[in-house]
Amino acid sequence: MTTGIDARIAAAVHESAGVHVPRHDERRKSLLGVRGLRKRHGERTLFDIDVLEIATHGAYVLTGMNGAGKSTLLRVLGGLERAEIDSLRFAGEAVPRAHPYPRALRRAIVYVHQHPILFSTSVADNVGYGLVVRGEPPAVVRPLVEAAMAWAGVTHLRDTDPTRLSGGEKQRVALARAKVLQPRLLLLDEPTANLDGAAREQVIALIPTMVEAGSSIVIACHDRDLINLPGVQRLKLRDGHLEYR
Repeated sequence: MTTGIDARIAAAVHESAGVHVPRHDERRKSLLGVRGLRKRHGERTLFDIDVLEIATHGAYVLTGMNGAGKSTLLRVLGGLERAEIDSLRFAGEAVPRAHPYPRALRRAIVYVHQHPILFSTSVADNVGYGLVVRGEPPAVVRPLVEAAMAWAGVTHLRDTDPTRLSGGEKQRVALARAKVLQPRLLLLDEPTANLDGAAREQVIALIPTMVEAGSSIVIACHDRDLINLPGVQRLKLRDGHLEYR
């Protein structure tokens, strides 16, 4: 049974969810607010960020030199890696711990690795995996998986072993697996780094539709086409600090 902070965050997440094009005032609402975020590797301070605000229905690209800490920052925001955090709020609710996240927050935030791990079963099984783990019944999982595969353009690969997919196909399957969970915050680590040509363009084209569907997105990347997408704000990690561009 969900109680306490989990119940309050879950209620706030549920209230802010929904598939619609947000009004201008909705875009200004804070989804994730972090104060005093510090990450150290031994004696080295990787980053020391005073304030990080991610707006509801916001789209951001996170840039910086190699080794600046972009991937680490995404993993911290995803609750996958420890860091020092003075305070954390999600959907207007204070979060008492950043690692591990409360269950409601783990359901609301989805991280997609630069090299997504896909199980050697089928594309459909991979897309539906998270829903199955959440305990959703097959009658719920099937139509959601079909819709996500159609969105990502991989329906024709439904029964294919993912080990046989191209890099672009794997990335689209990973995005479909994330989208089917209807995340409030989606964290993408270099989604186009190993792609070129049509594969890269197909992945880029999917990203704005996820914002339109209600997710906030933070993308760590060097890809100029992603950085220059309309409506995307740039965050730059430089010398351990975060600059808003």
